Amino acid sequence: MQQPKNNFKLVSDKKARMILPNAITLIGICIGLTSIKFALDGKFAIAIIAILFAGLMDALDGRIARLIKGTSKMGKELDSLGDVISFGVAPALIMYFWNLQYLEKFGWFVCLIYVVCVALRLARFNVHSDEEPSWKDNFFEGMPSPAGGIIVLMPLILSFSGFGDFFKINYDFLVPIFFVLVSILLISTIPTYSFKKIVIQRSMTKFLLFGIVIFFGALLVYTFKILLVSSLIYLCLIPISYFHYKKLKKKNNVTVDSDDGLEDIL
Repeated sequence: MQQPKNNFKLVSDKKARMILPNAITLIGICIGLTSIKFALDGKFAIAIIAILFAGLMDALDGRIARLIKGTSKMGKELDSLGDVISFGVAPALIMYFWNLQYLEKFGWFVCLIYVVCVALRLARFNVHSDEEPSWKDNFFEGMPSPAGGIIVLMPLILSFSGFGDFFKINYDFLVPIFFVLVSILLISTIPTYSFKKIVIQRSMTKFLLFGIVIFFGALLVYTFKILLVSSLIYLCLIPISYFHYKKLKKKNNVTVDSDDGLEDIL
């Protein structure tokens, strides 16, 4: 006699696929929170590296979710909350414990401005994330929060890179300036590259892989120098992305300026 099949499932296939990307997001949140602990202990170099790993987790969770078809509304909201912690609260507190605390009330006020701007940027993402994809998919609206979380650490990265020894840098002046500039870029509508739709010819793939290996090898050996140079390159790309977007907009005959509808994925 044939035994009846057991159709009982602890979780559905859809929910099972959601577990991995959400787990990666939670790991990123834990890493972001741990960076604050490192900063409290005065281990600022390790705190920076922790933020980098949190950024890596943030880059992986969404891509893995789309790859295994495990996207969900919960995952999107969890990702946004994680970004506020890992790229808003954590970098702000790291810089506060390193420098801004000596500016007393003004230093804390600058931290608040930055965290609020990160939250506003992520709220805007949640509003516009359901828009139809288009040629605009290769652009973010404003600076993405993971990039902001690294850029706002640039004065601290500069101090560890050794390049700051060649100049008499007033960090009490430089740090608040960076906080304000990054905060403005976060909530701005300036188009910035998302690098999601880069087309590489098959013949160039091996050179791309070689370049990636060289970059990460150099990052392991000259961590803070490479981080500083990469951050500067990213900042230089912002005006280039702006003019590139305007050129594409004109080419596609887009005339509405009130709401460009840039894809705003963090």
